[in-house]
Amino acid sequence: MATLVLNPGSSTLKFALGEESGTIEHARMSEATAQVLARFAGRIDAVGCRVVHGGSRFVAPAIVDDEVLGAIREIADLAPLHNPLAVEVIEEVRRALPDVPVVAVFDTAFHQTIPPVAFNYAVPPELGIRRYGFHGISYAYIASRLQVPRMIACHLGNGASVCAIRDGKSVDTSMGLTPLEGLVMGTRAGDLDPGAILHLLRGGMDAPALDDLLNHRSGLLGLSGSSGDVRTLQQSSDPRAALALEIFAYRVAKYAGAYAAVLGGVDALVFTAGIGEHSAPMRARICAPLAHLGIELDDALNRAEGSGERAIGKKVWVIPTNEEGEIARAVASVLA
Repeated sequence: MATLVLNPGSSTLKFALGEESGTIEHARMSEATAQVLARFAGRIDAVGCRVVHGGSRFVAPAIVDDEVLGAIREIADLAPLHNPLAVEVIEEVRRALPDVPVVAVFDTAFHQTIPPVAFNYAVPPELGIRRYGFHGISYAYIASRLQVPRMIACHLGNGASVCAIRDGKSVDTSMGLTPLEGLVMGTRAGDLDPGAILHLLRGGMDAPALDDLLNHRSGLLGLSGSSGDVRTLQQSSDPRAALALEIFAYRVAKYAGAYAAVLGGVDALVFTAGIGEHSAPMRARICAPLAHLGIELDDALNRAEGSGERAIGKKVWVIPTNEEGEIARAVASVLA
């Protein structure tokens, strides 16, 4: 079965069919999807599309029909940077290939094993506010590649999170109801006192402006005042850039330490995604305060050029993620 995988991001569409893959940048999702479908015309048996937020309803991949697509639309406000784009992609596929099955694969599904003690917030449950977690497709792939009882996986890219994985299943993760909670990210604030949000609202900032601030003008960009890109900040001599990098590493190490407590120890600390896979200095910053957990980074292995799965010290791994491959496997499982 030839499965076309579509992975829409906030400004890119990644695609893969078999050994062929690529990325279309800075294009409308419907137009980018049409380009990909034209490229593989006559060769597509099924389509798998990444959907960031599945809410409480979607605990596994789902074959898309009108009802499923409507449900994805309904929870778009919980992932406003991502779910509407996935809807746009799926609509274009269904229009162009009405007889080809489309499977939605949800980032939140992997985290449905998180226990109530971890997914509940201390607010009245009737509000429907809980932790869902994200990057689940990436974490599912990482868990399939390295089987250890207690894993802390760090998906560090423009969007970043940490996940505590016990025996291949998620038991806690740093992102929450939305992808905004947790680590400092490229342009997202991460953890923030809710009182600060109330303070800004009382000061006259409205909800759209607050949304823009926390999602697009905060994180590394907000701290440094110059860039949300770790590579750019590492080359800067600006003290604000140095502080931004220090805060990023501090937050990752802080979560890793907390998840070591959740798991009762750690057998593997795994780095993945753009920063995790390619920034040796950032990995060193994060690992330094975790030595008491038996995590020992080998400086030579950490700095050595490499693109595949590799151990870079005692209990420390780099595993390049493969969300497209994981989506293709999910599609095959559902359609089987």
